[in-house]
Amino acid sequence: MPKANGGGDASPHRIARLLPVDPQHPDSGALDEARRCLLDDGLIAFPTESFYGLGVPAASAAAVERLFALKRRPADQPVPVIVADRRQVATVIETIPPLAEELMAHFWPGPLTIVMQARAVLPPRLTGGTGRLGVRLPGLPLPALVAAAAGPMTATSANRSGDPPATTAMMVRASLGDELDLILDGGATPGGLPSTVLDVTVEPPLLLRPGRISEEQLLKICGRVRRAGAKRL
Repeated sequence: MPKANGGGDASPHRIARLLPVDPQHPDSGALDEARRCLLDDGLIAFPTESFYGLGVPAASAAAVERLFALKRRPADQPVPVIVADRRQVATVIETIPPLAEELMAHFWPGPLTIVMQARAVLPPRLTGGTGRLGVRLPGLPLPALVAAAAGPMTATSANRSGDPPATTAMMVRASLGDELDLILDGGATPGGLPSTVLDVTVEPPLLLRPGRISEEQLLKICGRVRRAGAKRL
């Protein structure tokens, strides 16, 4: 599959393919195409529980660089990752703290991104140089099944940094279509609150971004939670 690169030499006439897909019950053809694209270091867009996201292989330094260039994202802003199941977490996280295990048991699959210590083999750009990585098992089947087929992938919003997030495939195509390889069109997403982001590498855990999982829900598991400034992922 031909793809653009982060160097800006993509043809302005090239538009990413729109592939219709049922986000609840994606067919094997769509999953196979997404898998092939990601394994070729391609860049895909896909629906999530709130907005459309951008996916590249989490382990590919070249693909992650391309993602940052596409979004015009500051180098010190980490990018979260989607996994297919709790076992896949160990491929991107060095050690899973007991508290993280409890949070996964209560809130996964679902809109909770848990920040833990990243494995050293991952591209430093992925963690924004922090060495920490946000990981989530989504409640929507499509992105989890793509990660099952191709491995952990990024899940940052499908827009330039500072722009509003996209809720339809056509919005993604209009703004980023000539720089993507594949857009999985799952229809309109509901928008609303994004995933909650909680850093469990510190004590007490740090709420980096409020979201669909409330602070009250977190307190039932964590006991205490500190708040930080809002983060865009």
